[in-house]
This record gives sequence, structure tokens and C-alpha cells, in this order.
Amino acid sequence: MNADLLAAPAQLLPAREQMALTLMFHIVFVPFGIALPTMMLIANYKGLKRNDTVALTLARRWSHAAGLTFAVGAASGTVLSFEMGLLWPGLTGKFGEVFGLPFAIEGVLFFLEAILVAIYIYGWRRLKPWTHFWLGMPIPFVAIGGAFSIISANAWMNMPAGFTIDANGQITDVDPIGAIFNKALPYEFGHFLVAAYMAAAFTVASIYVVGWLKGRRDRYHRLGILIPLTIATVLTPVQFVVGDLTAVAVFTDQPAKFAAMEVVTESGTHQPEVLFGRYDSATNTVEGGLSVPGLNSWLAGGSVDTYVPGLDQVPPENRPSNVTIVHWAFDVMVGVGTVLLLLAFWFFIAYWRRRDVPDNRVFLWFAASAGVLTYIAVEAGWIVTEVGRQPWIVYNILRTEDAVTNTDAGTLWISFSLIALLYLTLAIGTITVLRAMSRRWRRSDQTDDELAVYGPRPSIEEVSS
Repeated sequence: MNADLLAAPAQLLPAREQMALTLMFHIVFVPFGIALPTMMLIANYKGLKRNDTVALTLARRWSHAAGLTFAVGAASGTVLSFEMGLLWPGLTGKFGEVFGLPFAIEGVLFFLEAILVAIYIYGWRRLKPWTHFWLGMPIPFVAIGGAFSIISANAWMNMPAGFTIDANGQITDVDPIGAIFNKALPYEFGHFLVAAYMAAAFTVASIYVVGWLKGRRDRYHRLGILIPLTIATVLTPVQFVVGDLTAVAVFTDQPAKFAAMEVVTESGTHQPEVLFGRYDSATNTVEGGLSVPGLNSWLAGGSVDTYVPGLDQVPPENRPSNVTIVHWAFDVMVGVGTVLLLLAFWFFIAYWRRRDVPDNRVFLWFAASAGVLTYIAVEAGWIVTEVGRQPWIVYNILRTEDAVTNTDAGTLWISFSLIALLYLTLAIGTITVLRAMSRRWRRSDQTDDELAVYGPRPSIEEVSS
């Protein structure tokens, strides 16, 4: 930890800890809000197209899970919105008119998504099947739009744009559209969107894999594995390409963050790729770790002769507050991604051969853990993004300590404790409800009432006619 952080205002640490807790909890539900509607609509379409009641049952149950996770995500996201203003008045007070538009757009899309999700959930036994399906079609796009808005605001903090600062330090020439479509938006949004779909898909698939391992090898579990795992298998190689482009962009746009990610201490060419290891801020050196000669330079610019700026070019007070955390988080993210890529290839080859869920128990155990692994990567990615930008809340313009509230540190620690208690309650409640739903679904499996998801009708064709 930098000495500058220790000398910072007392309220900075509890404010950062509370914001970190809120982000890390909220991000658990975001991928479900983005990707689960797509999966339920795929199952819904499959069920309608082939008169497949099992696929329709799966779609209906996923819609209930989507409604629950959306509600919990909305609650935790509302806390996050309030924290932006209460904990960081120096940011919202000075730059609110610059990057505030994405939050307004996200608010509109949030309410629209809530309405559409409610219509979809309550329309199962009240609407004609295809009418119900088409009314659900906008949900994934509205969810992606909401994610776009929030990622735009975060990308703006990494690459601020859409304003000028006059000689008196005042914000002028505000261009909200320019702020939204900042330089970091394309790669940051692309990287997160693919990660969200991967996290939700691997997690949903892993739940049904656990059931498969317990002997529930019916068509219901087969579809529950194949639909999300196919999505994850398609997107995992894409994420490696997008992630590489993102790292190269960070290398160009935020050299201090890149140096922390790769723990580059001394500038120069032929930079090694250091895996793990501990950074010593006092001596600007790395202790331990595994070093691969020249790989860092090659990854950054396609040649071992690529010059990579190191932390030696960054004044100590401007270096990330904890380089080791940023570097380890980056290594964990890439390492988990590599494991998931191997799992995706394994599934592709196995399914191509058998057109069924792979029977290898080693594969099944890895697939069962894929959901947890993916979320570890998602959390690590956000640590890289946020901690790697420190000590700036607006990169190279506004320092985090200058944006923090003047509220007493003790009060902030109390609010931190209350937020932690709230999130613990939400987590316990969510898990309890999901488990109760799962038990109820198992009891109702293969019953006429459950399979007739559009009502007790003889066939889907008769309802549609």
C-alpha cells in the first residue's frame, strides 16, 4: 500500500471499502439480468417450434429465476446509485452534467425491463404462445442497453471525454454524447458483455451438471446443460480475442494500469511476462513469481522489441494503490479464462462426436465448477479495472481522495456495516428462495399442470390457431 494512501483523509478507506463491497455484490446479479433472458427465449422458441413441453418448462422456470435475480440486482444497484452521490460528491458535483446522462438512460431502461419481465412472467398462462414469446423478445436488448449505459459511465472514468476545463478549473463545453461514446467504451463494453454472457451461461449449465452427476439424466437436465453450455462454448474463444484487444488498448491508453497489471517495474523492450509474484513499492521490484522472457512485450505489440513503459515512469504518488492486487487479479482472470477455454474446446469436441452431454466425469466435475470459476474471473476483472485506475477516480484529472465525502470516517464504517448486513440478508434470502423454487420444481416434474406451461390445452398448435 502506498504511503500516500496512508496519509489520505480518514474517510477515504471506508468509502472505498463500501463502494468495493457494493460493486462486488451487485456484479453477481448483473450477468443474469443480461444473459438469462436470452437463454429463456432460446428455450421458449425451441419449445414452440418443436412443440417441446420440456423446453417450455425450462424457459418458464428460467423466467422465474430471472425475475428474482433482477429484483435483487435492482435492490443492490439502487444502493450503488445512492453511494455515487453520497460517498463521492467531488465527482458527481463537478462532473455530474458530463457523465450523468448514462445514469438517466439506465434508469429508463431499468423500468422498461422491469415491465417487460413482469409481462413475460405473468403472461405464461394468459397470452397466446407466440404473442407471449414476441413480447419477451425486447428484454435481452433492453438489458444490454442498460449495461451499455453503466459501462459507458465507467469507461468515461477511465478515458474521460466530452468536456474541457478552463483556466479557472471550471467544466465547460460539455458534450454528453461525446462522454458516452468515449475512447474506452468499445473495448470495455465488449469485454464485459461477453464476460456477462459467459458467467451466466456457465453458472446455469453448472447447476444442471450437478443434477446430472446425481443421476438426473433426463431430457430436462440435458437441455439445461446444452443450451447455456453451447452459448458459453461459442463465446469463450471470442472473449480471448476481445480480452487481448482490451489489454492492448489499456497498454496504449492507461500505461500505468498496464504496468500494474503486468507488474512491469523498469521500462524497456524484451519485457518478461511475470506470473504472480509480489510487488515491493519501496524498491520498485518484484519478489518471486514465474517469469517468461519477452512474452509481455510480444503480447503488447507483437514483437519482443516492443517498448513497454514501466512503473519507474510513474511518480510513486500516481501508481495504483496496490500493484500486487491488480497484478494478481489480472493473472487470476486470465488463468481462469484459459481453463474455461480448454473446457469449451473439450465440450465442442465431445458434443461433435456424440451429440450429447459428455459422459466423462472429469469433464462433468470441471463443468460443475465452471460457474464459480467464471464469477471469480468477473470479480477479478473489476478489481483490475477499478483498483488499476487508482489513485484517480477520473483518470489523470480528479484524484479519488479529492472526490470523497467529508462525512466522519466512523459514520462511514457504520454505514459499511449496515450495507454488509443488508447484502448478507439479500444473499441468504436469494439462495433460500432459489432452493425453495428448485425443490418445488423437482416435486412438480412431469406433472400435467407443470408441463402445460401455456395452460391445460391439448397442443400448442391448437392454442396458436
